[in-house]
Amino acid sequence: MATLTETLTTRTLGTTIAERVGNTPLIRLDRLTAHLPGVLIAGKAEWANPGGSVKDRAASAIVDAAERKGLLTPGKHLLDATSGNTGIAYAMLGAARGFGVTLCMPSNVSLERKKILQAYGAEIVWTDPNDGSDGAIRKARALAAAEPEKYYYADQYGNDANWQAHYHSTANEIWQQTDGRLTHFVAGLGTSGTFMGTTRRLKELNPEIQCISMQPDSPFNGLEGLKHMATAIVPPIYDPALADRNLEVETEAAYAMAKRLARTQGLLVGISAAAAVVASLKIAEEEAARGKEAIIVTILCDSADKYLSERFWEE
Repeated sequence: MATLTETLTTRTLGTTIAERVGNTPLIRLDRLTAHLPGVLIAGKAEWANPGGSVKDRAASAIVDAAERKGLLTPGKHLLDATSGNTGIAYAMLGAARGFGVTLCMPSNVSLERKKILQAYGAEIVWTDPNDGSDGAIRKARALAAAEPEKYYYADQYGNDANWQAHYHSTANEIWQQTDGRLTHFVAGLGTSGTFMGTTRRLKELNPEIQCISMQPDSPFNGLEGLKHMATAIVPPIYDPALADRNLEVETEAAYAMAKRLARTQGLLVGISAAAAVVASLKIAEEEAARGKEAIIVTILCDSADKYLSERFWEE
């Protein structure tokens, strides 16, 4: 006979951290498109994940695959390069599952990110902010090569589990939440996993869905977590042929949209999420000008709680 704790664990007593990843709400940005008849923008509220961002999906899939394949064994540290959110997800999972986490990060990431990682107990190797995420990638590769017995190098930029997480979860959630009626999907490019995986699955469900990627308009930008692909180390999982179109967004436009969403929609979103909305609104205005109806879904990667120390909120 099962013990009381076994019965409660399997039937009723809450969930694990991993079980809370995914199934995030889809939020309509009604006021943003009030002047565009027949056009709707909706965003996946990825801050509802336990680590507070869309990166919980990829990190969970990467860790699950590594443990299943015997790559992340007891005593080894998970090692990766990150601009913040994936690192926070790794740190959360490491604390919950009992493995060490070592992260290579540009030293100019937001103060809030630094405090969260410290709280989870992750080991941080700071890299030159002028080198961006590429500098962190080079440092992680060097550490992995120097001490392979110490580290499992997760390599989120080249790990297929990254995009597969979105193929199996994000895309299907969007499809169900829109009753299969979405016409456009918009997402930013960092590792590119969110866009790659979601697009692959949505195109299987309906090849007519337009999938638009978004990236910063220059190599020097304030869109933390996103890559300017023309000048960056291109992630091995990135396939530019999957996008029906690519849009570039200015940092200032993303800052302005973050404030606009806070003050007109009651949504405090992160900078890359705001940039995705900028791109989505451009598509919405184009479709409305053509007299077309559209349901545009984008990814709101995280909330503003990791960016409130940024000066643009007060400018």
